[in-house]
Amino acid sequence: MTDTSEARIWLTVPDLADRLGITPSKVRKLIEERSLLAVRRDGVLSVPEVFLVDDAPMSELKGTIIVLNDSGFTNDEMMEWMLEPEDSLGAAPVDALLAGRKAEVRRIAQALG
Repeated sequence: MTDTSEARIWLTVPDLADRLGITPSKVRKLIEERSLLAVRRDGVLSVPEVFLVDDAPMSELKGTIIVLNDSGFTNDEMMEWMLEPEDSLGAAPVDALLAGRKAEVRRIAQALG
Protein backbone atom coordinates (compact mmCIF):
# COMPACT_ATOMS: atom_id res chain seq x y z
CA MET A 1 0.00 0.00 0.00
CA THR A 2 1.10 3.50 -0.65
CA ASP A 3 1.65 6.61 1.41
CA THR A 4 -2.05 7.51 1.61
CA SER A 5 -2.99 4.28 3.39
CA GLU A 6 0.13 4.49 5.55
CA ALA A 7 -0.98 7.92 6.80
CA ARG A 8 -4.25 6.47 8.13
CA ILE A 9 -4.65 5.26 11.72
CA TRP A 10 -4.86 1.46 11.89
CA LEU A 11 -6.49 -0.56 14.67
CA THR A 12 -5.78 -4.18 15.60
CA VAL A 13 -8.54 -6.63 16.59
CA PRO A 14 -7.93 -6.02 20.35
CA ASP A 15 -7.95 -2.22 19.71
CA LEU A 16 -11.24 -2.54 17.84
CA ALA A 17 -12.75 -4.73 20.56
CA ASP A 18 -11.93 -2.05 23.16
CA ARG A 19 -13.19 0.76 20.93
CA LEU A 20 -16.46 -0.98 20.03
CA GLY A 21 -17.01 -2.45 23.51
CA ILE A 22 -17.20 -6.02 22.18
CA THR A 23 -15.06 -9.14 22.35
CA PRO A 24 -12.25 -9.84 19.86
CA SER A 25 -14.27 -12.80 18.54
CA LYS A 26 -17.18 -10.45 17.75
CA VAL A 27 -14.74 -8.16 15.91
CA ARG A 28 -13.59 -11.17 13.85
CA LYS A 29 -17.23 -11.98 13.12
CA LEU A 30 -17.79 -8.40 11.83
CA ILE A 31 -14.80 -8.95 9.52
CA GLU A 32 -16.09 -12.38 8.45
CA GLU A 33 -19.56 -10.91 7.72
CA ARG A 34 -17.93 -8.14 5.63
CA SER A 35 -19.16 -5.35 7.96
CA LEU A 36 -15.48 -4.45 8.32
CA LEU A 37 -12.54 -4.99 5.98
CA ALA A 38 -9.23 -6.05 7.50
CA VAL A 39 -5.80 -6.84 6.10
CA ARG A 40 -2.60 -8.10 7.65
CA ARG A 41 -0.04 -5.36 8.30
CA ASP A 42 3.28 -6.65 9.60
CA GLY A 43 1.50 -9.95 10.26
CA VAL A 44 -1.24 -8.37 12.40
CA LEU A 45 -4.88 -8.20 11.29
CA SER A 46 -5.75 -4.48 11.15
CA VAL A 47 -8.61 -2.18 10.16
CA PRO A 48 -8.29 1.51 9.27
CA GLU A 49 -9.94 3.74 11.87
CA VAL A 50 -11.71 5.63 9.07
CA PHE A 51 -14.00 2.58 8.64
CA LEU A 52 -15.62 3.46 11.99
CA VAL A 53 -18.30 6.10 12.41
CA ASP A 54 -19.48 6.93 15.93
CA ASP A 55 -17.58 3.88 17.23
CA ALA A 56 -19.39 1.45 14.93
CA PRO A 57 -18.60 0.05 11.47
CA MET A 58 -19.55 2.54 8.74
CA SER A 59 -22.95 1.34 7.48
CA GLU A 60 -22.09 1.94 3.80
CA LEU A 61 -18.99 -0.26 4.03
CA LYS A 62 -20.59 -3.73 3.93
CA GLY A 63 -22.40 -3.32 0.60
CA THR A 64 -19.34 -1.73 -0.97
CA ILE A 65 -17.13 -4.62 0.20
CA ILE A 66 -19.64 -7.09 -1.25
CA VAL A 67 -19.63 -5.29 -4.64
CA LEU A 68 -15.81 -5.33 -4.72
CA ASN A 69 -15.70 -8.99 -3.65
CA ASP A 70 -18.19 -9.88 -6.40
CA SER A 71 -15.89 -8.04 -8.84
CA GLY A 72 -13.09 -10.44 -7.90
CA PHE A 73 -11.03 -8.17 -5.64
CA THR A 74 -8.88 -9.71 -2.91
CA ASN A 75 -9.00 -8.15 0.58
CA ASP A 76 -5.67 -6.40 -0.08
CA GLU A 77 -6.93 -5.02 -3.41
CA MET A 78 -10.19 -3.88 -1.80
CA MET A 79 -8.31 -2.12 0.98
CA GLU A 80 -6.00 -0.37 -1.46
CA TRP A 81 -8.92 0.74 -3.64
CA MET A 82 -10.91 2.01 -0.64
CA LEU A 83 -8.03 4.08 0.77
CA GLU A 84 -6.26 5.40 -2.32
CA PRO A 85 -7.49 8.43 -4.30
CA GLU A 86 -9.77 7.38 -7.16
CA ASP A 87 -9.55 9.78 -10.13
CA SER A 88 -13.21 9.42 -11.10
CA LEU A 89 -14.29 10.35 -7.54
CA GLY A 90 -11.68 13.00 -6.88
CA ALA A 91 -11.15 11.37 -3.48
CA ALA A 92 -10.47 8.01 -1.85
CA PRO A 93 -13.63 5.87 -2.04
CA VAL A 94 -13.86 5.66 1.76
CA ASP A 95 -13.81 9.46 1.96
CA ALA A 96 -16.51 9.64 -0.73
CA LEU A 97 -18.62 7.18 1.31
CA LEU A 98 -18.18 9.38 4.38
CA ALA A 99 -19.37 12.33 2.26
CA GLY A 100 -22.59 10.48 1.40
CA ARG A 101 -21.64 9.43 -2.14
CA LYS A 102 -22.47 5.71 -1.69
CA ALA A 103 -24.26 5.19 -5.04
CA GLU A 104 -21.40 6.79 -6.98
CA VAL A 105 -18.75 4.73 -5.14
CA ARG A 106 -20.62 1.47 -5.72
CA ARG A 107 -21.26 2.27 -9.38
CA ILE A 108 -17.52 2.75 -9.93
CA ALA A 109 -16.71 -0.39 -7.90
CA GLN A 110 -19.14 -2.40 -10.03
CA ALA A 111 -17.62 -1.05 -13.26
CA LEU A 112 -14.20 -2.34 -12.15
CA GLY A 113 -15.44 -5.96 -12.20
